[in-house]
Amino acid sequence: MTKIKVCGLRRPEDVAYVNELKPDYVGFVFAESKRRVTAAAAAKLASGLDPAIKKVGIFVDEDPEVVRSIAEQVPLDILQFHGHESPAYLESFGDKEIWKALPIATKEDIGQMARYPQNTLLLDAKVSGASGGSGVPFDWDLLSGADLDRGRIVLAGGLNPDNVAQAIEKVRPFAVDVSSGVETDGFKDYQKMKTFIEKVRLAPQ
Repeated sequence: MTKIKVCGLRRPEDVAYVNELKPDYVGFVFAESKRRVTAAAAAKLASGLDPAIKKVGIFVDEDPEVVRSIAEQVPLDILQFHGHESPAYLESFGDKEIWKALPIATKEDIGQMARYPQNTLLLDAKVSGASGGSGVPFDWDLLSGADLDRGRIVLAGGLNPDNVAQAIEKVRPFAVDVSSGVETDGFKDYQKMKTFIEKVRLAPQ
C-alpha cells in the first residue's frame, strides 16, 4: 500500500489529527517557510505523536552540524533535503535515512535522479523561488517510460484529495507527500486530511 506523509505540522491540533488518522510519516519544516518550526517546538509536538508515525525533518542547504543537533533534539527518523545538497553531503550523515527532493519540470530533470542511487527521492514541482510546499503539481507524464525504481519515489507537489488517486495510478510511488493540499487558510484541515488518507488507501495499488 502507498505510504502517506503529511508535512508541515505546527500545532497541537495537527498532532491530534495525525494520531487519529495514522499517516506513516509526518514532516517538520526547519527551512525558511510559513510552516517553519523551531527544534524546541518540533520536539514538543513530537513528544505527543503516536510512536508508530515516523518523523521527517525538512532542511535546505543547512549546516550538517545544525541538522545533526536538530535530529537528535526532536528526535528525527528521516532527514529530507530540498536544497543543492551533494551526494557527499548526504553521505556525511552515515546510516541515517535520507530523502532527497528533486524539482521536476522537464524530462532532463529526471536525469538528476542518477546522482542519488542510494537515497529515497522526493519528486516535487520546480517552482521559482520555492523549495517545496508550493502546492503546484508537475506533469506526471514526464515519468512515463522512465527507468525508475518506484520503491524509492515519494511523490509530492500539488497533491490533494481530488487528484491523489490519479497520481498514484500514474506514478506508482512508494509514498505520497501532502502539505497545502490538506490545509484551509494555511492550517491543517482535519476533514481534508481524512479524505486524502482515505483516497490513498482506496487507490488501486
